[in-house]
Amino acid sequence: MGDWDADEAVSQLYATNYAGLVRLSYLLLHDHGRAEELVQDAFVAMHGRWHRLRDPHKALAYLRRAVVNRSRSELRHRAVVDRHPVEPPPPHESAEAAAVAASLRTELLAALDRLPRRQREVLVLRYFLDMSEADIADCLRISRGSVKSHSSRGIAALRSVWGGVR
Repeated sequence: MGDWDADEAVSQLYATNYAGLVRLSYLLLHDHGRAEELVQDAFVAMHGRWHRLRDPHKALAYLRRAVVNRSRSELRHRAVVDRHPVEPPPPHESAEAAAVAASLRTELLAALDRLPRRQREVLVLRYFLDMSEADIADCLRISRGSVKSHSSRGIAALRSVWGGVR
């Protein structure tokens, strides 16, 4: 092998050792496709460095070491990825859904604007800020009964003004 050029030497090594090296990597990774990729990468790297090999007869040992090291790197990479999973992006709204939502928001805000001030305040605090009746009463300095009354009347008015529940 020492007298061969890189193409001949690597082709010969590939023909006789590829399957065994893939099996080695597969046993470490449990992923056949990735094992094939790592072995092919090792062969490509060795081809590029063929002229720097001190003892071309040890090329198979070099390849085995390269495959084991690449498999270890893959396992380390997987461990990092598993520790830091990437969350998928939220689903995208269609343009039509976004337009409908914007239209409904605009209608709701217009309907809220037509309510008496106290009803609007109670509904905004209750349904937009998710405050409890007690917190609303404290914030507006009214009784809890008044909060319930304003809330009930405000929702009834919204239903009539806004055309019912959507």
